[in-house]
Amino acid sequence: MRKFFLTIMLVVFGASSIAPAFAHSGGTDRYGCHRDNSNGTRHCH
Repeated sequence: MRKFFLTIMLVVFGASSIAPAFAHSGGTDRYGCHRDNSNGTRHCH
């Protein structure tokens, strides 16, 4: 029973620690960079 409880706790903790990732629009050049219009600099991934 204890092993089952620990497994459930690990699954719940693992699922709750996943953060969503949001992509932004804007094409990239061959180096994976583009102009960051918010501050006028170059932004690379």
